[in-house]
Amino acid sequence: MKLYRPVTVAVGVLFVLLGGLTRLLQPDSVYEDPTRIITRGAIGEDVRYFDSTVTVTRMRFAKSFAENKDDSPRVDTEGVFVAVEYDAVRGTKNPGNNDVTLTADDGSVYKPVTEIIEASITFAEPGFARSGALVFEVNPSDVVGLTLDVHTTSFFNVLNQDLAIDLGVPDEEIAQRSIEQAEDQYVIPDSVTRVA
Repeated sequence: MKLYRPVTVAVGVLFVLLGGLTRLLQPDSVYEDPTRIITRGAIGEDVRYFDSTVTVTRMRFAKSFAENKDDSPRVDTEGVFVAVEYDAVRGTKNPGNNDVTLTADDGSVYKPVTEIIEASITFAEPGFARSGALVFEVNPSDVVGLTLDVHTTSFFNVLNQDLAIDLGVPDEEIAQRSIEQAEDQYVIPDSVTRVA
């Protein structure tokens, strides 16, 4: 009676190992999540995000940034700051929470600077639009192909949607020109909520 238990366990472990090996032989299914849809766009395009839209309105390079022009502290960097301004129009469904990063062509990933500003795209109430800005500290030699990635962090949706918005830095020449023309200081604009 006790003999079949170790054999059953061994057969179960064998099936688990075979399933893992089969999955490794198909690398697409290891690295791609079939429950996520990636919607691509560019600066100035209204990109659908569930039944809402996100539009990157402007991207700026700067040597420093401040919360406002008056008396807020100036934040400097040895690299370069990339400021991304956006409009988010909410539809009827709640888009949930999101996580925002910048990704360069070589695979480097940058998170927003969060000392005094927001770190995700924030939506207003249904039918309203909200403008905002995200600031990233980036290595100046690594700005080619910058893409704003928005990852949905909701755990309850069976099908999630991510955004990949091209910020218009296609090659090294444009990257260097943009860095050379970087503003001395970027002042974060006040967030504005309006009827969509």
